[in-house]
Amino acid sequence: MKNILEEAAFKEAEHNTRRHFLRQCMSGLGALALGGMSGNLLYGQEKASQKLLQDKLIPHFAPKAKRVIFLHMAGAPSQLELFDYKPVLNQLDGEDCPASLMEGKQFAFLKGTPKILGSQARFRQYGNSGAFVSDYLPHFSEVVDEVTFLKAVHTDQFNHAPAQFLMHTGSPLMGRPSMGSWVTYGLGSENENLPGFVVLVSGGEPSAGKSVYGSGFLPTIHQGVQCRSTGDPVLYISNPRDIDSKMRKESIETINRINELEYQQANDPEIITRISQYELAFRMQTSVPEVMNINDEPDYVHEMYQTTPGKNSFANNCLLARRLVEKGVRFVQLYDRRWDTHGVGPGNGVDGGLKDACQLIDKPMTALLNDLKQRGLLDDTLVVWGGEFGRTPMMEARAGANFKGRDHHADAFTMWMAGSGIKQGHTHGETDEIGFNAVNGRVHVHDLQATILHQLGFDHEKLTYHFQGRDFRLTDVSGHVVKEILA
Repeated sequence: MKNILEEAAFKEAEHNTRRHFLRQCMSGLGALALGGMSGNLLYGQEKASQKLLQDKLIPHFAPKAKRVIFLHMAGAPSQLELFDYKPVLNQLDGEDCPASLMEGKQFAFLKGTPKILGSQARFRQYGNSGAFVSDYLPHFSEVVDEVTFLKAVHTDQFNHAPAQFLMHTGSPLMGRPSMGSWVTYGLGSENENLPGFVVLVSGGEPSAGKSVYGSGFLPTIHQGVQCRSTGDPVLYISNPRDIDSKMRKESIETINRINELEYQQANDPEIITRISQYELAFRMQTSVPEVMNINDEPDYVHEMYQTTPGKNSFANNCLLARRLVEKGVRFVQLYDRRWDTHGVGPGNGVDGGLKDACQLIDKPMTALLNDLKQRGLLDDTLVVWGGEFGRTPMMEARAGANFKGRDHHADAFTMWMAGSGIKQGHTHGETDEIGFNAVNGRVHVHDLQATILHQLGFDHEKLTYHFQGRDFRLTDVSGHVVKEILA
């Protein structure tokens, strides 16, 4: 039964056909918003034209990667216990830190004269590449010949939230689009029934909160959609009580007819985004629960990843990441928050808390690389791993010298990349003999972002969006592609 509002609205707009509406809105921002998740509109069968969208979003050159999985260890793992082997650091264990190292540097908590802290892990070389990996990551040591290590990454921020914003949005301030949003803005999605940008969280939200995967000033269709491995895969995706699928579809059709009229009056591109989001949400009611259900995976896969269906875990999220990219999701962002190892309190240092955290990620992230490779997905999937900054060679002794922890360190930390177009079994960059400063191969966060976009076929200086009078980009006004790590 048609309600009075719907009848009145359509009587006023009966001369405007749906085809005419789409012709009007398929330009500029309207095209970008509607095209981000294109597909059949619920109240019609014809597909919206994608020609203008494709003309605007064609990559600048042939891409090596079709999609990205970014594994972010929120809280910043210590490179000195994982990948950056420094024998001299162990020799200096317990000695006072030279005053010259502290001069002109900013630290979150270090004061006075801290003690040098030797590595709490034992290192060995693995693979044909001879890469150093600690005994905290025994499974990952088996796949070092698949990855490139970046040993001299640096950032401008030494506190968690600003550093996470810089890593994922290109700015330490809230309000910029996240990397996943830029990627879907540039490339759209390969699957019209799934979001182009999916976020999976374990161990709690990152310090920067949900804004770190927001769309900023880009159309909101490009924001990250957080999915869950327990309960409803997306909050409120299920129909309310006494509302069936037919009724939900009819209500969305009615709402979007009114949205069409509002767009014709206001010409606000966000209304087009709203229409697209309603339609995507309806399609997701079927597609998302299916792809998020890992119960149908064979036992050997669960053993490989160490997964437990129905549990919120990093292991489950790694398996879900593989399933999502397999279904055409463009950017999958994993956040795992358990890496802030200051050593304040028993079991929270680099000798306890860090080791425990590594046990939860070691087998799953190794399984992810192996699984992607055996399915032929690693050739066009870029996998990135790291935190927002590194850890100091000095002990942080806020709670006394009994707890072995390290402070935030922005000047040198390790990340790794694997997959499409990245050198295998390679190490780029080097730090000094105690892992404090980079001595060669420095890679800024903006360089990392430029390289990721490059592998996806985009010149980071040209992937821009006009906002508040100027063109913005992910890498702000800097960044260089790290060509030394490209195969």
